[in-house]
Amino acid sequence: MNIFAILFALLPVLVILVLLVWRRSPADIAGVIGWICAVLVAWLYFETPLTNTLLISLAGVVASLPITIMVGSSLLQITIMKEAGAIDRVVAFIKTIAPGNKVAQILILNLGIGTLLAALGATPVSILPPIMLALGYSSFVAIALPSLGYDALCTYALLGIPVVVFSNFVGLPVNEVGGYFARYMPVISTCIALSMLWLAGGWKLLWRGFFPTILAGVTAGLIAIGMNAMGMVTLTGIAAGLGVVIVMLGYLKLSGQTLRDQSLMTEFDKSTEGKISLPAAMSPWIILTFFALLVNAPFLPFFELTFNRWIMPVTIIPGSPEKLRIFWQAYFWILVSTLIALPWLKIKKTTLRVSFQLWLKRAPRPMLASAVFFSIAFIINHSGKNADWQLLEPANNMVFVIANAASQAFGGFYPFVAPFLGLLSGFISGSETSSIAMLTAIHLSTAEKIGAIGLLVAAASGIGGGLASVISPAKLQNAAASIDRIGEESQVIRVTFVISLVITTIAAVMTILWA
Repeated sequence: MNIFAILFALLPVLVILVLLVWRRSPADIAGVIGWICAVLVAWLYFETPLTNTLLISLAGVVASLPITIMVGSSLLQITIMKEAGAIDRVVAFIKTIAPGNKVAQILILNLGIGTLLAALGATPVSILPPIMLALGYSSFVAIALPSLGYDALCTYALLGIPVVVFSNFVGLPVNEVGGYFARYMPVISTCIALSMLWLAGGWKLLWRGFFPTILAGVTAGLIAIGMNAMGMVTLTGIAAGLGVVIVMLGYLKLSGQTLRDQSLMTEFDKSTEGKISLPAAMSPWIILTFFALLVNAPFLPFFELTFNRWIMPVTIIPGSPEKLRIFWQAYFWILVSTLIALPWLKIKKTTLRVSFQLWLKRAPRPMLASAVFFSIAFIINHSGKNADWQLLEPANNMVFVIANAASQAFGGFYPFVAPFLGLLSGFISGSETSSIAMLTAIHLSTAEKIGAIGLLVAAASGIGGGLASVISPAKLQNAAASIDRIGEESQVIRVTFVISLVITTIAAVMTILWA
């Protein structure tokens, strides 16, 4: 075991950690410095030609487009909705739901609606922080809770992109591999829900809301299992998000609590109610839901067309084309839904111009963070390839070095380690999808050596990658940008880092018992 190879392979991650946690650097700045470090390490130590390294970085940027453009498009949508008064109208309505019950409010908004938005690609870290802030929560909570709830179902965000990517890597149908992820969901979703309450109000709020939180988390998890059984994996997040909202409203009704109380509305809330109707205010999301169902329903021809036929491959790394699938991607339908909704939002040209100016102020930095962390992930994944793009010496590959060191160090306990490797790579890239791309092949081969279930170990790593959302610099900065608090994400990450480790440990225990 070459200790220097391990240290150099981990160096970009360690640099980013130091910058974010100790120096409190913004995510985009830490990412750029980490990228420079990754380029130098891959070039000078792992013998990757500099030209290849730069092309690999470009491939990472292209691969990040579904996430990067989605960050920009969702920020544009939420900015337009905010300036049009739509968000104020939604906030005024949410204020009347479960009045005085902070537990129900948090679960409905961040677990239910957050899961639904994440499934649609509408990015709750862009949409929910302004709502949370308007409801009276601190900026810390407004950033942390949507980031934690972003992946309440882990692999089922973004119309199930992570599980689709996983199925491509292992060469098996989505419905077959989806079950390996779904079995974790009742426990993991519940842990995330409990963590939300702890972040918002400490142990006191957690104990007060223990039962409804268990109810909401288990509901989301069981729906994930059910949707997989029905062969509708890509629509899991939509169904689970709606399911949580319905179950929580049913719980409030059966327990005799008030569902709505309009007396809590302020004069400002009442004025927004008169300016725009609730359906009009929510029209971008309603339209987006319609199109998401249209291009993902298995009984309609549009999924086959937009996902399997119109793949639009772009090849930068030979043999590894990036499939753009523009007309299937969530960001495309976010832009379309926003454009179609403009007449219902009744937005003026001057307001639209102000929205674009605000968007130009808020979007570039989180978009840069998203792209640069994908580039780092790709450098780590493809490091060691020579000028002919061949990996002749596996010891020159950074992923191989890290995973091989872990397998040698832990042996039969490797299934326990796999979720933590996923968490680490998810932190680096800011994406479970990229984490899956980085580690799946290594997990499958390592599991075969130790006699474990490879698909389960690789899926567990994906769960860890999903849990990285709450410590993802790109997502946290996205949330901070939506409320003009860039820089505050570094304070959030110090607290949420511990939460991510605790939940990942639970996933690791489940994995070693099952594998």
